[in-house]
Amino acid sequence: MPVTLCGLMQHESKISVLHFSLKKHDSYTAPIKAKEEMIFNLGFRQFVARPIFSSDSFNADKQKMERFLHAGRFSVASIYAPISFPPLPLIALKIKDDATSATVAAVGSLRSIDPDRIILKKIILTGYPQRVSKLKATVRYMFHSPEDVRWFKPVEVWSKCGRRGRVKEPVGTHGAMKCIFNGILQQHDTVCMSLFKRTYPKWPEKWFPMTDA
Repeated sequence: MPVTLCGLMQHESKISVLHFSLKKHDSYTAPIKAKEEMIFNLGFRQFVARPIFSSDSFNADKQKMERFLHAGRFSVASIYAPISFPPLPLIALKIKDDATSATVAAVGSLRSIDPDRIILKKIILTGYPQRVSKLKATVRYMFHSPEDVRWFKPVEVWSKCGRRGRVKEPVGTHGAMKCIFNGILQQHDTVCMSLFKRTYPKWPEKWFPMTDA
């Protein structure tokens, strides 16, 4: 029986954040959610990872997180894993429901090793107009304390009907706030605030898969 021996280069025994150009395989039709466990076959290594997916904008220093790996195009998958050096081919497997075998879910290649790459998750807070007077409106249910209103006061607010505005001041003690908009707000409209939070890959519960795949 032939035996293959290999060694590790400097730093390849350390853990870092690896980024891959990843594309969903045409034969795999089930959705692939971010932070789900996958088996990564990278070079001669095989390990479990829980990747997050993000957009690939060359001219941006911050990337937007994607909740799913979309079919038909490449996305960037980021994981915690032992350091490897690009270019290396990647085959990502998904364990089947019976937990006895795995199937090819995505393919790609190692792109970079960069723990400083910023991936942002978008969160939208919503509130509802309580009273509307010309360009001013009292909005409730977005926050629950005046301290939160003051903290997020510099952030722009917008409505689903296309109005934009800003927070003027808190009202009362239960998180209501007074806002000023660039037009008259409809009583049935919804007031929104977009927030962005930096997100990181999920640490795997185990490194090595217990499967014959």
